[in-house]
Amino acid sequence: MAYEVNIQGYCVRCLDAISDIGQTEWDTLAAHAPTGGPFIQYNWLALMEETGCVGHDTGWQPAHWALYRDDILLGVMPGYIKTDSYGEYVFDHGWANAYHQHGFAYYPKWIAAVPFTPVTGPRILLRPDTDTETCLTIFHEALESWAEPSGISSFHWLFHAHDYTQFENQSIPTRLSVQFQWVNRSYTCFDDFLAALTSRKRRDIRKTRKRVVSDGIVIETLTGDILTREHIKAFIACYQDTYLKRSGHKGYLTPSFFYGLLERMPDNVSLVMAKLGDDYIAAALFLYDNTGLYGRYWGCLQDVDSLHFECCYFRGIDFAIKHKLPIFNPGTQGEHKILRGFEPTFCYSQHAMRHPDFHQAVEKFLHQEKPVIQQYFNQAQDVLPFNNDYLTTFVNTNNKPSDSDHT
Repeated sequence: MAYEVNIQGYCVRCLDAISDIGQTEWDTLAAHAPTGGPFIQYNWLALMEETGCVGHDTGWQPAHWALYRDDILLGVMPGYIKTDSYGEYVFDHGWANAYHQHGFAYYPKWIAAVPFTPVTGPRILLRPDTDTETCLTIFHEALESWAEPSGISSFHWLFHAHDYTQFENQSIPTRLSVQFQWVNRSYTCFDDFLAALTSRKRRDIRKTRKRVVSDGIVIETLTGDILTREHIKAFIACYQDTYLKRSGHKGYLTPSFFYGLLERMPDNVSLVMAKLGDDYIAAALFLYDNTGLYGRYWGCLQDVDSLHFECCYFRGIDFAIKHKLPIFNPGTQGEHKILRGFEPTFCYSQHAMRHPDFHQAVEKFLHQEKPVIQQYFNQAQDVLPFNNDYLTTFVNTNNKPSDSDHT
């Protein structure tokens, strides 16, 4: 046990391993969350620790928080001490540079997040009979008492499910960002989805999909008992080769992590694999549950025109329609997703700097940044490839923070 403090009759503990809480207690809290996918489950976070994806010299040191009253677990926050900003997808390098220029250390910092996973979800898991704002107040006080001796500069809740009033009441500002996700409008098949697009875009997508097939590539979507260790081995080869070419390393996640997914979360894994002849040449790994489909990891051994779009986007849409999943989140960034039917959606993160001057500066920056992000969102909606009937009936043009929202 790394740290413990008593506040207003509550016991708050900072733990350096999720196993100090236990799976049953953790997943009981996670079961009440309406969003977040498989990534807030115990198995996902525990696998990260057990297989060396976090901890040691990864830049991610587990520092989870647990809130108790009368020895009853009321809430948890999955958290990490960070010594860099890699794998977070909420970019704060400018803030780190500002700290450095003024002679202060920005690292280490503490974040509530799922490592390497920019998927919106709850970052505070609570029993349904507990008050969110009260728990946040207690957690914040505990973080402050722990941060001083630990040398922590700041606290961050990344891709937190949209309910930021409680944070604002703690004077913790919110940062907006934009992702693109596909929304299932009760489609019955892929052609049903295509019917919602403009005629030109329908032709473009059909042409793209036919091009892949005409190259002699066979694509499989594998789930459940069909998935084997050999499939995972082939995926790992694609994943590592792509990371090595792009980033000079073999990826943040270890082979044992992916094998562990097959063993411990087989009902949450979907693997799209492309084969040319007898050899797998590309693969895309997805996670899913009843909240949606989440496209996470891609790799290829051969560059084939349009293969990435087919495996990572169109096959994902096929899967979401077949399994009646409400959304398909293909990952962060990428305006190219818009023309393939992915709609902009806001993401929210909260940031508290412990140095008062820097906190004020960040709050001012976020206030100035907000209309820029809103404009980007509006521009993305303006170029959606849907036909007018679809846009009038379905697209939620009110998916914007109101002018009264504070940053």
